[in-house]
Amino acid sequence: MAKSLHQDICDKLRFSKLYEKYAQSLSNILLYKYGNLLNPSDKVQDAYIKLWENCAKVAPEAAKSYLYTVANNMMLNEVKHQKVVFKYQQVKPKDYTNETPEFILRKKEFLKRYEGVLSNLKEEERIAFLLSKVDGKTHREIAEFLGVTKKVVEHRIYAAFNKLKDQLEEFKRK
Repeated sequence: MAKSLHQDICDKLRFSKLYEKYAQSLSNILLYKYGNLLNPSDKVQDAYIKLWENCAKVAPEAAKSYLYTVANNMMLNEVKHQKVVFKYQQVKPKDYTNETPEFILRKKEFLKRYEGVLSNLKEEERIAFLLSKVDGKTHREIAEFLGVTKKVVEHRIYAAFNKLKDQLEEFKRK
C-alpha cells in the first residue's frame, strides 16, 4: 500500500534530500536579492525548521514553493527590522588595515559603483548573471532552476554583462 504524501516530507531521509537539493540555491538567491548582511543562510535554516515543524501540512510537491516563500518572507521581515536598527545605530568599520589608503578608496568606490550597477539591473538579469559568474552554474543549470530556456538565460547574462561593461571601465577588455 502506498504511503500518504504527507508522510514523505516527515521522513528524515527524504527531508535531508530535500535540504541537499534546495538549500544552497535558496541561500544564493536570497544572497543576491538581499545581500550578505541579513544572513540569508540563517533564514534558509529557519525556513527548513519551519518546514519540519509543518511537514504534515505541506505536500511534497509544494515543499520547494513553501521553502522559497517562507525564506523570502523572513528576509523581508529582517529588512524591515534592519531599517529600524539602522535608524538608531551606526555600524563602525574596523580601525586598521594592511592596505594602502589609495587602494582602499579605489576598492570602496569600485564596489559602490559595481553594487549600484548590479542593483539597477533587472532582477532576472542580476540573478542569472550572479548564478553564472559567482556560483559557476552552467547556463543549462540556471535555465532549469529558473524554469526558462537556455537561450533566455544566455540573453539575460549577456545583457547584464553589457550593462556592466557600459557603466564600469574595469569590465571592458583591453
